[in-house]
Amino acid sequence: MPNDKNLNSYLHLHLIVFIWGFTAVLGALITLDALPLVWFRMFFAVLFIGVYIAFKKNSLRLNYQTILKLLVAGLIIALHWFTFFEAIKVSNISVTLACLSTGAFFTSILEPIFFKRKVILYEVFFGLIVIAGLYLIFQVEGKYIYGIILALTSAFLSASFSIINGKFAKEYDSSVISFYELLGGVLFFSLFLMFKGSFSISFFQLSTNDFIWLMVLSSVCTAYAFIASVAVMKYLSPYTVMLTINLEPIYGIILALIVFGEKEQMNSQFYIGAVIILSTVILNGILKNKSK
Repeated sequence: MPNDKNLNSYLHLHLIVFIWGFTAVLGALITLDALPLVWFRMFFAVLFIGVYIAFKKNSLRLNYQTILKLLVAGLIIALHWFTFFEAIKVSNISVTLACLSTGAFFTSILEPIFFKRKVILYEVFFGLIVIAGLYLIFQVEGKYIYGIILALTSAFLSASFSIINGKFAKEYDSSVISFYELLGGVLFFSLFLMFKGSFSISFFQLSTNDFIWLMVLSSVCTAYAFIASVAVMKYLSPYTVMLTINLEPIYGIILALIVFGEKEQMNSQFYIGAVIILSTVILNGILKNKSK
């Protein structure tokens, strides 16, 4: 029976990672600019997770200091998503996902600072290899440079968020954490949009296609995927989860090629650089698992 649960959880995890890979495609399909796209994504996701919490009868009670920290953490994830979708809008999905896979190495740089641990030499070496892979990607057409910078910023914010969130995940329910963090993103972005005077009737007028894709993005790719990913961790090792999640850029790039065709096709130099980055991330995970 445990083996069956492990196999089902492993297959379930691949489905979740596939769904995350589809997030980038949805970002390209939705015609909204990156800022309103993220606002609607987080707003609807908060509603979906709120319904889930009510159904599970979980308590949202936390002390005010913790709630404030979660709300601020929500701003980081909101900025991560904003730079992610903006990178897709100004470049394409392949470039964005290839650069986003550098998040693991931003984490290896930030962890010694946050947790005051020693720098691991092979992580520094792998970091240099990732830079070499990025150099090859930077050789693509100049119009993608802004997208690359945005995608790298998104990867850095993602790494920062994962480190901050790692501490909360050990103490509180994942759905409650997600609820407050997404709520924080909505609140901060709402204040910004109000300050800019962007909230108007036209802001809330969504096309039928955009509304449908936003529903998929906020429910399946955000609320469901997050809660389900926590559930499978009960039966799979952290190493298996980490290694499988590294397939997200591969799934995303393949899906982008299928959906958008020639628009997503890059030269061979780009794919060499992407393979170098992804292979290095996976090798890093293998070495970490052996050392443990």
